[in-house]
Amino acid sequence: MGSSPTSGTQVIHTLTPMGQRLVHRKLAQASSRLRELQEELRVVEDQMSQLVDEADELSLRALVSETPSAEFEYREAKKHADAITKHHTRMMTEIADLESRINDLLDRLKDSRS
Repeated sequence: MGSSPTSGTQVIHTLTPMGQRLVHRKLAQASSRLRELQEELRVVEDQMSQLVDEADELSLRALVSETPSAEFEYREAKKHADAITKHHTRMMTEIADLESRINDLLDRLKDSRS
C-alpha cells in the first residue's frame, strides 16, 4: 500500500548558515510581536473588565428603572463589552498561534544542530 521511502524513519534536515540566519530573524520578529501582543493584551484585559462591569451595572439599572433610556444605555454598554470580549478572544488566538510558530522555529534550530 502507499508507503513512502522514508516510512518509519525520521528525516533530519540541516540548515545552511543562511537558513539558520533566516530562522533566527524570523524567531526575533515573532518574539518581538509576541511581546507587543502580550502588552496589548494586558491593556485590553483592563478595558474589558471595566466595560463588562459597566454593562452589568447598567443591566441592573435598566431592570430597576424600566425606562427606555436606561435600556438604551445598557444595550450600548453591552455592545462595547461584547466587542472587546471578541477582540480579547482574537488576541488570545493570535498569541497561541505565535507561540506555536516560535516553538516550531526553535525546533528547527535545535534539529539543525543535532
